[in-house]
Amino acid sequence: MSLIEWPAASAEAEAIFARDAENLGFVMNASRLWAHQPKLRQQLFDMLDDLADEHDLTFRQRAILVLACASTLGDSYCSVAWGTKLSQQTDPETAAGILRGTDKGLSPAEHALAQWARKVTSDPNNTSAADIQMLRDAGWTDHQIFGITAFVALRLAFSTVNDALGAHPDASYRSLTPNPVLKAVTYGRPLDD
Repeated sequence: MSLIEWPAASAEAEAIFARDAENLGFVMNASRLWAHQPKLRQQLFDMLDDLADEHDLTFRQRAILVLACASTLGDSYCSVAWGTKLSQQTDPETAAGILRGTDKGLSPAEHALAQWARKVTSDPNNTSAADIQMLRDAGWTDHQIFGITAFVALRLAFSTVNDALGAHPDASYRSLTPNPVLKAVTYGRPLDD
């Protein structure tokens, strides 16, 4: 479901759909939307993967960044999708805590990541030297801080396209997503019917 029609699927889009079906058991609405520009989607995801690799970001750290960014933006799609992923790796309460902004169960370094992602998302012109020092004090280097910031900015670009063009979280998440995560997502577009 989106505000624009799904395009005819190219070979590149079909490859994305096949990965979705293999990994999730369904084709995501976001993948159908990005079938308009599958090469751009792949380039964006390649950049995100490169940043994560170069800056030694674990899956959990990436999930924290995505959830803090998505919940601050009001993006229900990425909140539900990544809340589900993080719940499978940790527990639903940790994912729901990040979505609510309580960050219960996070280490100091992880809490710093979540706080930074929220600041970058909500008001990037109002970040300060004190914010950077908070990250340094939590163990992040200036090189990593740059990479983390670029990661959040790219996730914002992806979410903005999905949100602006009306991509709804997939109906399959009703059964896949733990209840604490679903209850924490009180914003954005509702799950598909």
